[in-house]
Amino acid sequence: QLVESGGGLVQPGGSLRLTCTASGFTFKSVYMSWVRQAPGKGPEWISDINPTHYARYADSVEDRFSISRDNDQNTLYLQLDSLKPEDTGTYYCVRAKKSTLQTMAGQLDALWGQGTQVTVSS
Repeated sequence: QLVESGGGLVQPGGSLRLTCTASGFTFKSVYMSWVRQAPGKGPEWISDINPTHYARYADSVEDRFSISRDNDQNTLYLQLDSLKPEDTGTYYCVRAKKSTLQTMAGQLDALWGQGTQVTVSS
């Protein structure tokens, strides 16, 4: 199970920290990703992190977002800085790596959280 928290309403240029708490599987051994979905659009992979903390980012969030994990606490984080209105959407914690999420079959096979809403607006 994956449970996200930390979303909310923030002004452009602001920051948020999203948290995802994992249970029911060996968190420390798996890739984890953050995926977002804007209203009326498909899911967009934005970042993943491997068990040894190597992180990758989509170009759209590079240098503004930071993914991290605490394997002792089974927790995944996403720090969102310099937020823009186009960052608005539902953010999902997903047990999968980027390559898995590039196919519909992979998306269906992955474990997803319920999502947390991020709204960037003045």
